[in-house]
Amino acid sequence: MTAKYSGFLPGKHAIEGYGAGGFRFAGMSHRGSILALPSGIRAWEAVAFEDITISSLAPVFAEARGEIEHLLIGTGTELRPLARSLREGLRAAGIRAEPMATAAAARTYSVLLAEDRRVAAALVAVA
Repeated sequence: MTAKYSGFLPGKHAIEGYGAGGFRFAGMSHRGSILALPSGIRAWEAVAFEDITISSLAPVFAEARGEIEHLLIGTGTELRPLARSLREGLRAAGIRAEPMATAAAARTYSVLLAEDRRVAAALVAVA
């Protein structure tokens, strides 16, 4: 049986599964979008690509300096380009944004995490 996730799990954890509107990690399941940051995995209010903004990514910016080099952005079921203002804001914080479909972003995040890279992920849940 999989435990339910309560909104924040400290530490770095690989994404074990995704789909059906959520994610599995650390033996737990979460319904909805997530931010996987160096400090831990947290619930994220974004429900669609349009919700990915500088404001919604505030926790990423708070941890950025020296902790996050790559931000994988799961944009939903398909790759969508980021707004110029968001790309520029992330670049100014020293973060290389890499948008891709959520499935690809979740898989890539786990690989880069295993390689001990300075990576974070903003993953919009998909059905």
